[in-house]
Amino acid sequence: MVYTKKSPALFIIGVIMLAIWYTAYSGMLAGYIEHLAHGKKYKYGSELTSIPLYFGLVAAVVGLWQWFGTHTKGSLDYYSSSIAGGMFILLIAMLVRWFLAPEIAGVSISMGKVGDTGKYIHKLLGLNYIVIGIVTGLIIVNVFKIPSWAENGVRLSRLGLKTGVILLGTLYSAAELKNLGGLSIVMIGFFVLGSVGMVLWIGARRNIPNSMGGVLSAGMGVCGVSATVAAAPVVQAKSVEIAYTIGTILLWGVGCMFVFPVVGQLLDMSYVQFGAWAGTGILNSAQVAGAALAFQPDGIETLKVAEIFNITRVLILPIIVLWLAVWYVQREGEGAKKINVAEVVFQKFPVFVLGFILLFALSSTGVFAPAQHYKGKYFDNSPAKVKPSKLLTTEKIAVLQAEFDKIQRADRKAAVQRLMDNTKIMSIEDDTQIRGLINAKVMSKKANKILKGAHKAVRHTAAKIKAFRDWITWLFAFGLVGLGMQITLKSMKQAGGQPAVIGGIVGLTKAVLSLVVVMMFIQTTI
Repeated sequence: MVYTKKSPALFIIGVIMLAIWYTAYSGMLAGYIEHLAHGKKYKYGSELTSIPLYFGLVAAVVGLWQWFGTHTKGSLDYYSSSIAGGMFILLIAMLVRWFLAPEIAGVSISMGKVGDTGKYIHKLLGLNYIVIGIVTGLIIVNVFKIPSWAENGVRLSRLGLKTGVILLGTLYSAAELKNLGGLSIVMIGFFVLGSVGMVLWIGARRNIPNSMGGVLSAGMGVCGVSATVAAAPVVQAKSVEIAYTIGTILLWGVGCMFVFPVVGQLLDMSYVQFGAWAGTGILNSAQVAGAALAFQPDGIETLKVAEIFNITRVLILPIIVLWLAVWYVQREGEGAKKINVAEVVFQKFPVFVLGFILLFALSSTGVFAPAQHYKGKYFDNSPAKVKPSKLLTTEKIAVLQAEFDKIQRADRKAAVQRLMDNTKIMSIEDDTQIRGLINAKVMSKKANKILKGAHKAVRHTAAKIKAFRDWITWLFAFGLVGLGMQITLKSMKQAGGQPAVIGGIVGLTKAVLSLVVVMMFIQTTI
């Protein structure tokens, strides 16, 4: 079978990308870009004049070959046939990120802030390029359908999400992972084991087959589709039961992807709080990423926290598979087939988690940034790194001096005193104390702004880390638009009656209880 479709579609996509680049580079879009900026600096100027050029050239050249070339059956044909669909997704992501999302933000700003929230409606509802991209994908697949020439590429989009998770491993420091990882083990251990047990308990009382209860408990408790696939052999789940479980995960997870960011904005949650909640309460890896980026579209701090919790969930998968294997044998007795649990776990364990761990291990050696980096940044207050314009001015020192008595802790007072004496932060320890002072919010907004500026002056992002951040953002944007194109109404209807009810009860319970725990026990920063 030849997979490559003889179509002008990919060439046309390349021409459109090149047209975007040329109109931006030549200044023809200057007026429109100024309109999109809404009185501020347009965030995507450098992207507009580079990304569409590179990908446009590739799409145009490959598009001509696909349109007029000779194609034969083989691996090259199979993989090259996915380029058209990949570029289709990427073009939609570009249009949404650069043009559609800013337009919607402009309309929202013109309507004013919502009530006493102090936020515009697009912020409250999470109407950013991530959410709009997913919705665009949903509309395309359910209203217009995916063109035949794009089908292989749309399936490829999940690779973008998993590659993004792998690259996230480069951005963690050992100290950061230790703090987040310890917290995630406690929360995930409690909620995963609790969710699995709850599904099995409810399933027994509603008299669903043991195989259905087992595979549904893994999907709802651990990590969505990956856990469903891993648990299916050990509980001898039928194809229809796997379909019911995946349908339930999609039905619940898609709703969470849109509702969680709205709740997070209404509760004014921090990045750490929301990341912990999303990583615990949302089922599937892709849905976790979608909610985290919807909450914070212009940064990856929330995504980093959420993915640590998500990866901790995946690491618990072997324990859950073993539990279900023992449970199923006890329930079914001699009717249960013997399964090699270790072999199942080895074959079905998500490889991207191992990639993440490998890159984190490399990151800890200082390959991508100094080993002591935090959130992708490292401390350096040398004159070569701290420009004179970043040093504290006499006016800023006066502001800090006027509020100095508000600081109660002696260690923080000493750090601020050294900052004022030297006009810059002098050590990592002082920087830690000042970040703690900022988060405590004991000083005025003006003083805190000065402290934040001093912190940023001595924290520098390594070039490799900055490049990884940019690529991670685009990989997730690409993957999530493609995810939207794979969520059909038909697949969500596969949830069935009993699985949907049980999944809804357990999913809602986990989401509400994990929110309560996060709001009560997790601080703004860790």
